[in-house]
Amino acid sequence: MSDDIQMSKRRVWCRYSRVRAASLVLAVMTVLSACTGVPDGVEPVRGFDASRYLGKWHEVARLDHSFEGNLIDVTAEYSLNDDGSIRVVNSGTDSESGERRIAEGRAVFVGVDDIAHLKVSFFGPFYGSYIVFELGKNYDYAFVAGFNTDYLWLLARTPRVSETLRERFIARADSLGFDIDELIWLVPSNN
Repeated sequence: MSDDIQMSKRRVWCRYSRVRAASLVLAVMTVLSACTGVPDGVEPVRGFDASRYLGKWHEVARLDHSFEGNLIDVTAEYSLNDDGSIRVVNSGTDSESGERRIAEGRAVFVGVDDIAHLKVSFFGPFYGSYIVFELGKNYDYAFVAGFNTDYLWLLARTPRVSETLRERFIARADSLGFDIDELIWLVPSNN
C-alpha cells in the first residue's frame, strides 16, 4: 500500500476518533444536564435569599425513593462553604434499625443566585436539581422539586405544619402533575 493511502486512512481514522470522542462527551454532558432540569410548569422562586434559607429544615412530606427508604425524623441542614457553595447535610433515622443515616453534599446555583434553582451533588460530578418553587414569606416552609415530577418535598422549620399549609402543598403539587397519592407524610399536621 502506498504511503499516501496509508496517510489518508490515518487521517480518516483520526477524524472518526475525534467525532466519536466528541459524541461521547456530548452524550455524557446531556445525561448529566438532564438531571438539573426543571419539570414542566414548575417555576423556581425569584428573589431568593440563600442566607435566609440556610439552617435546619424538617422534612414533612416526600415522594419516596430508595435513598430515603424507611427514613423518619429527616432533616436537612444548609450552611455556607468557604468557596461560596452550600454545604448540605441530610440525615434521617432508619425506622427499622434505629440507626441515623447521614449524607453530605454540595449545592451550587444553576444560574443567578436569586433564583431558587440549584444543583446538588452527593456523588462527585453527578448533580440533581433542587428547585424551590414556593417559599414562605418568612422562610418558614419550602416546596421543593427535583428535575422531574418523581421528586418532591415539603420542608419546614418545624416538624409539623398547619392543615392549611398541608392542603396548599397537596393542591399545588397535584396541579403540577406530582403523584400526590404517593406522598409519605412524616408527621401529622398541627390540629
